[in-house]
Amino acid sequence: MRSLFYIFITLVITCCGYSSPQLKVLDEAQRLMQSDPSAALSKLNDVDVSEFHDSATMARWALLYSEALVVNRLSAPTDTIVNIAIDYYGRHKLTDEFKKASHLKALIQSSGETNTLATALYLQKEKEFLLYKERARRELYMFVGLVVLLIAIGIIVWMRQRMKIQSLKNETLMAEASGFKNQMDASRSDVSRLEMKLHGLLEKRFALIDSLCQTYYESQGTKTERKAIIDKVKSEIDSVRTDSFPEMEQAVNDCLGNILTTVKENYPDIKAEDYQLLVYLASRLSTRTISLLLGESVDVIYKRKSRLKSRLKVSVEPICPEIMTVF
Repeated sequence: MRSLFYIFITLVITCCGYSSPQLKVLDEAQRLMQSDPSAALSKLNDVDVSEFHDSATMARWALLYSEALVVNRLSAPTDTIVNIAIDYYGRHKLTDEFKKASHLKALIQSSGETNTLATALYLQKEKEFLLYKERARRELYMFVGLVVLLIAIGIIVWMRQRMKIQSLKNETLMAEASGFKNQMDASRSDVSRLEMKLHGLLEKRFALIDSLCQTYYESQGTKTERKAIIDKVKSEIDSVRTDSFPEMEQAVNDCLGNILTTVKENYPDIKAEDYQLLVYLASRLSTRTISLLLGESVDVIYKRKSRLKSRLKVSVEPICPEIMTVF
């Protein structure tokens, strides 16, 4: 598009350049008008009117040509040429030139003698003027076509730019949608895993109830009833202390955003018994339950809980404030 603009500017400058020699001829003819009107008319006849490139030059030539005919006492067969000057200067409100052309029009056919050669040259200039008008019309159509072409190219470039921007927006939206889809898939995976864990915990909980009920049913009314139930409860407590601990740890990480993993990363020196206490606390077990699982008194659990909270507040809370909700 920029190249076309440069071509257009070059054409305009070139066209203006073509008119420079013609202007020099007109200047020379105007200078000779009083001293040698015959030479002035000859110079004006030598000019090829069809090669003019603007209406201002054409109007000036028509005015000088009409003046040269009057000064040389020659009559014109028509008023076509002087009308060129009258029309132009009238449209552009150039009063002096318009009055002069109008005065020449009154003289150009009423005075002067008829000359065959002058008449032939006059008619030739009329034909050249018609050729000029035809060429000017073609150039106008070419200019309009060029402007329309430039506008069309500008619109095409603008639309392509908009399409490119829209395409980038669409790609961004697609990338965001893909990211959301991946997040949703990950969330569904986490939910499914948690559902499976929940179902597993429910099954174990019901299995524990079923086992206790079976023990009670088999032992009720006998002397061994209390002992059997107590032994069964102790057995289940031992199972939670040993076999179920990894499952509890994994469940806490899944439900609380890998909080135990964060603790290990930021407090690698945590003792095994303190870590076990933290898992039970995060599992929302009561202090009494934890005391049974760890085999310590309730008072000891409270003290250990307080010390652990103080250590984690220094080493973990700045990174993971949620750790304090465990306590």
